[in-house]
This record gives sequence, structure tokens and C-alpha cells, in this order.
Amino acid sequence: MEKIKDRKIVVINQASNYLTVGFCNAFSAQFESVSLITGSIHIQGEELNKNVKVTPINKWVERPASKKFWSYIKACLKIYWLLLTKYRKHEVFFVSIPPMGYLLNLLVSNRFSILVWDVYPDVFKITGMKENHFLYKTWASLNKKSFKKSFRLFTIGNKMADLLEVYVPRTKMIIQPIWSIFQANERVLKTENPFIKEHNLENKFIIQYSGNIGLTHKVEIVVEIAELLKDNKDIIFQIIGRGPRVPALQKMVEEKNLPNCMFLPFQSDAMFPFSLSAADLGIVILDELTSKGSVPSKSYNLMSYGIPSIYIAGEDSELHDYANQFKAAACFTERELQAAKNFILDLASNKQKWETMSQNALETSKLFRRDNAYKFVELYLNSSFD
Repeated sequence: MEKIKDRKIVVINQASNYLTVGFCNAFSAQFESVSLITGSIHIQGEELNKNVKVTPINKWVERPASKKFWSYIKACLKIYWLLLTKYRKHEVFFVSIPPMGYLLNLLVSNRFSILVWDVYPDVFKITGMKENHFLYKTWASLNKKSFKKSFRLFTIGNKMADLLEVYVPRTKMIIQPIWSIFQANERVLKTENPFIKEHNLENKFIIQYSGNIGLTHKVEIVVEIAELLKDNKDIIFQIIGRGPRVPALQKMVEEKNLPNCMFLPFQSDAMFPFSLSAADLGIVILDELTSKGSVPSKSYNLMSYGIPSIYIAGEDSELHDYANQFKAAACFTERELQAAKNFILDLASNKQKWETMSQNALETSKLFRRDNAYKFVELYLNSSFD
């Protein structure tokens, strides 16, 4: 494929993962020059093309919240300076972090595009922030200006596009799904899985939450479902991850005397395929106040391994639509945990139902392959609503 001469683009993400690497590599197949501004690069399978020029900035800090906030501010200032100087003639493709970083397009003259997969300031509703709060109103007002000015505005699902319509006409948006870390069903049999053996999980039906456990993640719902099933000794709940709420959740489990809950740290990249393979049922949680505005990437990883899922999310969420459309998961609201319990018991005892949902998950995962990175680039170059 012949590259477009004299066309330069810089991809920005303070914490780059497999998705950012995929975007960079897809752009490098088309653009003469591709750069990446980032604080860190987490390689998960796909290596960054050696022709992509990397400019380092400060790393993203997960906690405490004060240091996290200042890491965002510091990154924004560095990105702003780089766009005024080194990258002033580059097109910009902004991905994810800092969450306010895309607002820099109001201050620079670059052709600036944005991928939205978490909608701010709407996310702040989880903390109890109201729409009349000064920060919320200010950010919302800036969104309208920023999104209007953007060259391309991508989002990853229809429900998220519904939410963004508050800020920008739908005709301005491009809806394109992302993809899983895993590109094929590489699930390891339980009898051959070192993770199963290490944690003595033979003959257990494993329900797994794996991800961040921060102030905005309602992982206590996992504990509440576990309590409903505490008398079933064959069902185990795993909570894998890190975050400031882990101690509170551990205390909750201790107070409720739940023998069916286990906590584990994030697994290494080498162990991750084995820990994911151990799950019989994945659990994905979105706060109902903001469930329209996000699709956790873990949902795609579970599909790629043929693992059925239970979604705890609002009826207005993308996950709710996924469950209804693809039949690889069941979706319940926070008020339907008894129904969630009954679903789990049915799935754990009905091998044929599990197999059907597993096959549905594998079939659905074909919609979320790495080729989607090239679709982003194609839409970036060829969308016709300029």
C-alpha cells in the first residue's frame, strides 16, 4: 500500500495500551509519518511499529486521587507545548487520557480528532455531582465547542452516541467499535491451566470480575451476588484487580463471612490468558447513572475466549443491547440481583445452555477484531461530512 506523502499524524494517550498501539500501527500503514505522545506503553501482544516516533511525557499515576489529578494537568501542559512546537504541523488523534486532554483542540490550530470511549463530565455523576455543578457545566460547555471543532469525532457504540448528542449532532459522529486484546479463542482447558491448579479451583464454577476497583467501580455488587449464593460450595467469585476500594470490599466479605469470594491482584501479562481462561462466567459492571457512556474492554476479551457474561448495567446501556442482540450474556440492573442469582444457578447446572452462550460469544467476537483499527483509519480518511 502506497503511503500518503507529506501527511503527518501524532497519536496522544498518556497511558498507551494495545488499542493505542493498534491505532499507531494502522496509521503507519497509510501516513508517511506517525508519532506517539505517551507516558507509558503497555505491550499486549502487538508490538509498536519501529517507524512510529515516540515522544515521552510524564506517566499516569493511578492513586492517590490528588497525584492522579496533577499527573493529568502536567501531561496536558506538556502535550499543549508539544502541539505548539514539535508537532504544530501534525494532525492529531487523541485517545482517552488525560480525560480533559481533548479540550486542547480549542487552543491549537492542528487538525484534531477525538476518540470518545468514556463520556466526561457525565462520568462524574457517579460521585454524586449534579449537572448544575460549576465543573460539570463548564466542562459540558467546552465539550460543545471542542466536539464541533473536531475534524473527526469517533465513539464506539450507539448508546454512547445517544449520550454525546447532548453536545454535538449525531451527524458529526462516527460510530466504530474497538477490539479485544485477544484475536482468537486461546482458552486453556481447566485440566491444563496452571492458574486453576495454583488456586485449587478444580471442579469449581468460577465467576470472575477482573479490572480496576476504584471509587467509581461498584464492585460491591459482586459481593452482594456472592452473598446470595454463599451456600453453594461449587460456585466461586474471583475479584481480580487493584484500587482504593479493595480494603473496604475485603472487609465487607469478612463481615458477611463469605467463603465463596477470593481476591487476587492483577495478573502478569504471562498469566493473564490463564486467569481469563479459568472463568466460566465473566462479570462486567457499569454504574446505572453513567452506563450509557462506556463499554468496558473486558467485555470484548471475554467474548474472544468464548466466556459467557453477566452484565450489571442500565437498560439504556450498550451492554444491555449486546446481551439482547448477541445472546452471549445476560444483563440485569442493580435491582435485579435475585434474577442474576437464578441465571447463575441455571447456567452452572445447564451445560448445554453454557455451550450455546459460549458459541454465541465466539461468533460475536468476530465483530471486535484487530481489523477494526484499519476501519478507524479508513473512516478517518474517507468520511464525507467535512
